[in-house]
Amino acid sequence: KEEILNREKIVDILAGPDAYRDLPRLLAVAESGQQAANVLLSLDETYADIMPVQTSPSATSAFVSIMRGCDNMCSYCIVPFTRGRERSRPVASIVEEVRKLSEQGLKEVTLLGQNVNSFRDNSEVQFNNAMSTSLSRGFSTNYKTKQGGLRFAHLLDQVSRIDPEMRIRFTSPHPKDFPDEVLQLIHERDNICKQIHVPAQSGSSRVLEAMRRGYSREAYVELIHHIRESIPGVSLSSDFIAGFCGETEEDHLQTVSLLREVQYNMGFLFAYSMRQKTRAYHRLKDDVPEEVKLRRLEELITVFRKEATKANKTSVGCTQLVLVEGHSKRSSTDLCGRNDGNLKVIFPDVEIEDVTNSGLRVRAQPGDYVLVKITSASSQTLKGHVLCRTTLKGSSAYC
Repeated sequence: KEEILNREKIVDILAGPDAYRDLPRLLAVAESGQQAANVLLSLDETYADIMPVQTSPSATSAFVSIMRGCDNMCSYCIVPFTRGRERSRPVASIVEEVRKLSEQGLKEVTLLGQNVNSFRDNSEVQFNNAMSTSLSRGFSTNYKTKQGGLRFAHLLDQVSRIDPEMRIRFTSPHPKDFPDEVLQLIHERDNICKQIHVPAQSGSSRVLEAMRRGYSREAYVELIHHIRESIPGVSLSSDFIAGFCGETEEDHLQTVSLLREVQYNMGFLFAYSMRQKTRAYHRLKDDVPEEVKLRRLEELITVFRKEATKANKTSVGCTQLVLVEGHSKRSSTDLCGRNDGNLKVIFPDVEIEDVTNSGLRVRAQPGDYVLVKITSASSQTLKGHVLCRTTLKGSSAYC
C-alpha cells in the first residue's frame, strides 16, 4: 500500500478487493485533496446483493462469482494474501443472478471462484449440520476439515435446473474437492458441460509436497481415471508450473510423462515466478535458473500440444453441439463457437436448416446452438461442416 501511494505520488485512491462499498467515502476523501486507501480484507464480504449489469447486447455467456478468497495456502500462491479467506455467497443470491441472465437470453454461465468446488454456503442456520466436507480419495487439506453448509453439488444442482437451454461451467476447482456426487451430477445433467479443469501443477510427488498441494502424483492420476469412468467423453484441462523451487530434471521429466499419460484437451503452462508473502518466498529457494525454467516450459508446451492434438483428433467424424459466439477472427466467411468441452470450433457461415421449425432455412447467429460435424483438429481448434440449428435438449439424439 505504502509503496503504491508513495512511489510516484500519482495515485489518489487505493481500493482493495473488499473495499467496493467504501468507494464513495474514498472518492470524497480524494476530492478534498488527500490520498485515500482501504486495503483491508474481509472475512464475510461476497457482494452477494450487488447484481452485475450485462451491457453487451451480443454477449452469449457470462461469469458469475460464487465465492471469494482461498484457504488452501499452496506455497507458491499469493491469492490468500491478496483475496483473503474463503467465503461463499448464499445459494439464493447466485440462483437469482443466473435466473436474470437466463431471462436476458444468455446461453452459458461460468461459476467463478478461486477454489470454486469447495463452495460452502453456511448463511442459513438450518443447513449448518455437522456433516464434514467430503474430499476426493487420497487428497488432504492444509486446513481443518469444514463442517455444515450447502456444498457445491447442491449449488450445481440448483443452477442447472434454472434453464435447461443454458450451459453451466465452473472454474477454477481444486482436485481435492471432487466427491462422487459432483461427478455424478455432471454426468446426469445435459446442460452441465462435460469439461473439467483439474490443475495438477506438477507431475512429481516431491514437488507437489513442496507446493503443499495435498496429493501425490498417484492420487491425482487415480482421480483422473475416476473422472473419466464417471463422465464418459469428458474433456480435461490443467495448470502446470515449470521450474518451481528445488525442481530437478527428474521432477521435470515426471511432469512431461504426466502430460503424456493424461493427454489433456487444454492446458495453461507457466514458468515459476516467486511472489512476496508466499510460503515459498519465506521458506524455499528460487534456485532453478531462468533459462532452465524457460527451456522446461517450452518442452512442456511442445508435449502438451502434441498430446492435445491427439486427444482432439478423436473428435474427427463426430457430430458436436456448438454454441455460436460470432464470426471467426481470421475469416468473415466462417463462424466460431465452443463445444461442450470448451474447445473453439470453426465452421462456414452458410444457410442451414432449423430443426425446430421444419422447412425454415436460417443463418446461425450468436447464441444459437448448431450441430457441427468435425472434419479436422489441432491442439487448440476444431473445424467442421455445420449441419443445422437446434436446441441443447434436442441435440442429445445426434451427439
